[in-house]
Amino acid sequence: MKIIFKRYLGFIIILVLNIILFIIDRKNGLSSITIFGSIIFQMAKILPPIFVLLGLMDVWIPRETMEKFMGEKSGLLGILIAFFFGSFAAGPLYAAFPIAIILMKKGAKFLNILIFIGAWSTTKVPMFLFETASLGWRFSVIRLIMSIFGVITIGYAIELLISKKEKEDLYNKVRLMQ
Repeated sequence: MKIIFKRYLGFIIILVLNIILFIIDRKNGLSSITIFGSIIFQMAKILPPIFVLLGLMDVWIPRETMEKFMGEKSGLLGILIAFFFGSFAAGPLYAAFPIAIILMKKGAKFLNILIFIGAWSTTKVPMFLFETASLGWRFSVIRLIMSIFGVITIGYAIELLISKKEKEDLYNKVRLMQ
């Protein structure tokens, strides 16, 4: 019971604060509860298909394959795969983190995981197409190129700033999640 309470503490705090706000100010409290419920409903629609795909990815892709293409010795190929995988992914950013955990579990290099998350958040193809239609191709191409360089630079910077021990701790936590 204590573990469940600890895991959902943030959710419980927000729920209690919404109830208190509703008691103090019905109009704003109702608005807050409606928005909170909408977010929970949106997540409930998106996460189940992602978890099904994660389960399939976990079963269908052998660790050796992931290590070969995205592991420590993958080099430029691993970076390109991480970029394309993140850029062509669908869904909000919070959906990238469970996928990143599977990538870690399968032996993907930490840098490639960082690039995958960065690409997911900034270089999505649908976003680029919408941007091009709304703001013009010149702006969109410049922003895309800057984002690619930014993602790679930030990925390498984080890779250098995080110690080997911290990375090992992260990978060990992922292994314990099984």
